[in-house]
Amino acid sequence: MSPHVVVGASGGIGRAVCAELARRGLPVRAVSRRDPRVPGAENVAADATDAVAMVRACAGATAVYHCVNPPFASWRTAFPDATRALLAAAGAAGARLVFADDTWMYGRVDAPMREDTSVRPVSEKGVLRAWLAELVLAAHARGEVDAVIGRAPELWGPGVESLLGTGLFPAALRGGTARWPGDPDLPMTAGYAPDVGAALVDLALAPAAASGRVWHTPVPPPSTGREFVARLAAATGRPVRLGRITPAMVAALRLVSPVAREGAQLLYQFEQPFLVDDAAFRAVFPTTATPWDEGVAATLAWYRAEPERTRRRLVPV
Repeated sequence: MSPHVVVGASGGIGRAVCAELARRGLPVRAVSRRDPRVPGAENVAADATDAVAMVRACAGATAVYHCVNPPFASWRTAFPDATRALLAAAGAAGARLVFADDTWMYGRVDAPMREDTSVRPVSEKGVLRAWLAELVLAAHARGEVDAVIGRAPELWGPGVESLLGTGLFPAALRGGTARWPGDPDLPMTAGYAPDVGAALVDLALAPAAASGRVWHTPVPPPSTGREFVARLAAATGRPVRLGRITPAMVAALRLVSPVAREGAQLLYQFEQPFLVDDAAFRAVFPTTATPWDEGVAATLAWYRAEPERTRRRLVPV
């Protein structure tokens, strides 16, 4: 059976895709710059920006998952290089390329984001994301590769270290202050990593008519930051203080946190309703969103199993 090749398999979404493929009994070739060590997979160490290496890694594939997420500091060069390499490798293999995307290209919006929402990025990384998506869709339109995009909002869940992970779960477990990245009373949706992984596999296995377009991956009903922290308190059985990441903290974070230093420009998302409309995906595909409480329990279990991660602080105060 032809393998499903997951490039970026060491990251949160890459591992979620690998886990979903294994759950469905599909063969997995896990690829990352260092040995990804994915249980039950054929593990390959290769650099996604190396076009020749990617052709070798993707040979014989039925689908190639672009889950590469370079360090923020190298996005300008590494992301385009990896995307071009994977478009060429998937095309050479006759495989479908599934690109794991985000919502940064939409910019500031005042309504739920849909697949046809205008692309108006307000950050450098949003501009880059918009361009990469166009690169993928243009290659599909030219007939160079069969490609599809799965787009998710801010990520959280087991294996994901993000603003909705590092700033909240360790604090809840050690009795600190959970720092929400914006207004905690605004409605928001978020992408739970296992749901995103399952949705990407759905897209890989879908009929040809699903290709050449963007799909928003499934999200649960809207919640708020305050409700999210309340769920953490209920799941841990201990009070959890709710705090905000303030502008002064952002200035300090730029000095001590690589993720926050590069991601500070994206905090605008949490100062407006952050709502993703997944109706198009739900109408076609079987994967549904995991309930918030179930996701919180699973993510807490992951942090408990990785005690070193609970000692990391998103903010220095």
